[in-house]
Formats: sequence, C-alpha cells, structure tokens
Amino acid sequence: MDIAQIAQKRHSCKAFDPTRQLSAAQLQQLQDLLYWAPSSINSQPWHFFLASSAEAKEKIALGMAGQPYAYNAKKVRDAALAVVFCAKTDLSAAHIDAVLAQEAADGRFTTAQAQAQRRAACHFFTDLHREKGDLPEWLAHQSYIALGQLLLGAAAMGLDACPIEGFDPQVMDATLGLPALGLRSVVGAAVGWRSSEDFNAALPKSRLAQEQVLTWL
Repeated sequence: MDIAQIAQKRHSCKAFDPTRQLSAAQLQQLQDLLYWAPSSINSQPWHFFLASSAEAKEKIALGMAGQPYAYNAKKVRDAALAVVFCAKTDLSAAHIDAVLAQEAADGRFTTAQAQAQRRAACHFFTDLHREKGDLPEWLAHQSYIALGQLLLGAAAMGLDACPIEGFDPQVMDATLGLPALGLRSVVGAAVGWRSSEDFNAALPKSRLAQEQVLTWL
C-alpha cells in the first residue's frame, strides 16, 4: 500500500450513489477506524453516531434542513454511511477514572507508580485547559483526529468520503438528544461511492506549493 498515493488521489465526494450499500465487513472496518482513533492523553472525549439506514440517516439530515445546509442533507441521504462526531462538553473525573480503569484492565500499567503518574498527567492537562478556558475547544479538536483517520481509511478501502461541517449544531444536538448526554456535535462525514454527479472527482487535485506549507528544521 502506497499511503501517500492514496492521500493524493482521495477527494471530498460531492455526490453519492444512493443505490450502493456497504457490506457488514466494510461497516465494521469503518467502525474500527473510529474506535481506534488516537486522542490527546487517550481521553476519548467523544461519541460517534453512525447511520446506514434511510430512517437513521434522515435524523442526521434534519440538522442540515434549509439554507445554507440543504446540499449536505442530500449527501447524507445518498451516502451508504453517515457519521456525526460529537465531543464531550466537559472531561469529568469520572470519565478519567473510567479511561484509567480500562487501561489498567488492558495491562498498560506495570507498576502502581506508573498508574499514579498517568493519573496525575491526565488531571494536569485537563485542569490546564479548564484554567485556560478552552477545555470545550480542546475536546472538540480530538474529533478531527478521528475524522482524519476515517477519511484516509475509507480511501484506503476504495471508498469515497466527504467531511461535513455545514449543519446547524443546535438542531443536530436537539435531534440526537446530545445536551442530556453531555455532548455536542462537532463535525460530520459521509461515506460510500461517488455518483456521476460528483463533479469533484474529475477535477485535478490542488494544493499550494510544498515550500509554502512544509519546512524541514
């Protein structure tokens, strides 16, 4: 696998083929890409809502009703899979304890001291962002790591995908009942196969010159 070539060839799909569905194995792979995504201090401050049925996708499309988001609602309805990436609005001590307990159960601590140091680090960085007043933004940023993993992974699977920020977060949050869960919608994605209406597939890839964005130190 030439991962750089895959990154170069993938594009943001603008129109999906509604007649094609993902197999159970493909859905599992995409789910695994989300599940195993990395996050700062392994905080996993997220929840992913996935929809593949017409009824489930319609719930997500509701967050894109009307202008200026309607064009994204069609992507969601026609794609084989739609995902809403949601971030926790706070990182509670209980959540950190749950992460640490799982890490202990998975054998990540060889000594009690290592576990204590890990706990201190988790609280240090969480408290740091809380004191800076940017904790919600920091937590939301983690969702974009998972989004990037999904986009590249989907391309490696031969699938088309599109990141979606164009939706009404208040409507999306209300539709999915996120406030009661301590979550907020951050970004979305559609995955499937492009249709003949996907104009972006025929356009050449365009990026600024490498020297404008890359510097070796």
